[in-house]
Amino acid sequence: MIYRRAMSFSEIFRNYNWDDIKSRIYSKTSQDVENAISKPQRNLEDFMALISPAAAPYLEQMAQLSHKLTQKRFGKTIQMYIPMYLSNECQNICTYCGFSLDNKIPRRTLTEKEILSEITHIKAMGYDHILLVTGEANKTVGLEYFKKAFRLINPSFSHISLEVQPLDQHEYEELIPLGLNTVLVYQETYHQEDYKKHHPKGKKSNFDYRLETPDRLGRAGIHKIGLGVLFGLEDWRTDSFFTALHLQYLERKYWKTKYSISFPRLRPHAGGLTPKVEMTDRELVQLICAYRIFNEEVELSLSTRESNKFRDNVIKLGITSISAGSKTNPGGYANAPESLEQFEIDDQRSPAQIAEMLTRQGYEPVWKDWDRAYGGG
Repeated sequence: MIYRRAMSFSEIFRNYNWDDIKSRIYSKTSQDVENAISKPQRNLEDFMALISPAAAPYLEQMAQLSHKLTQKRFGKTIQMYIPMYLSNECQNICTYCGFSLDNKIPRRTLTEKEILSEITHIKAMGYDHILLVTGEANKTVGLEYFKKAFRLINPSFSHISLEVQPLDQHEYEELIPLGLNTVLVYQETYHQEDYKKHHPKGKKSNFDYRLETPDRLGRAGIHKIGLGVLFGLEDWRTDSFFTALHLQYLERKYWKTKYSISFPRLRPHAGGLTPKVEMTDRELVQLICAYRIFNEEVELSLSTRESNKFRDNVIKLGITSISAGSKTNPGGYANAPESLEQFEIDDQRSPAQIAEMLTRQGYEPVWKDWDRAYGGG
């Protein structure tokens, strides 16, 4: 009932203490893990057990269960998508990002002609699902720019996702009729004090406004909301608990909306930040499996930040969408392939090579899984 009464997630969030949650996670026992694995349905306490250090010896059992649950819900299909960077202009200072305002790099925002050129190259790869990405520059790359971009892009793609600065509810409502399907908005970290350290200047420094973005999206009636944190800024286990808490709240309050989780680990970039906490490959596998065991419905996405070998091995453990052939600089496909990227990608394989890898593992790469003609269901 608390979810229905609450006006936004921030009210729920204030009832939790970071240090208390961290302590509870690290105090979980092997019995707690075994109980979580054996139950037909899991709650947040079970999720704590599954992401705790105590769960490390149970990784094989978790992987098998995660694989089984994913097959039951999603079958042997993997959604293919690609990011298209429209701009690297940014008014924020973020300690971990190559686009940060204090990095002295050439700034670029794609013109209409350049957008059309990028579309041509991306369509030639076979894509029908595109993720539009920008820095956070409200004055130059705001709602009006997005509207123009959507009008150019919409005729060529059946699924358009957006990863830009948080917008107001009415702005999302104006973009939905133009083709907006999905919005990804990562909190980066739910540790409020550390959040301030990493975002000292710009609109992104407003922790609460960012925290309440998924609520604005839910009220706007968006088809899908993507959540996540940036692993390396804070304790990944505690951040992941708060992401799961956020997900559970949203699913109960905006039950018509679909949800996805992404797993970005801090990658090298211009003026790079050394990770405060290193997340190992085994720990990332543990987290992917924990999310699937906790929530059979949530979509799990893995980007080209990860290595070839890692991505090949975790496909079968719970991942439902994957990018390939990605460029993280504006104009990277056709107009400015050598310009500075937001971060370095690891998996450099082409979409065709990734599709071949998926097929080899018995999966079907899905280039299009949704059509506006069938509505938002």
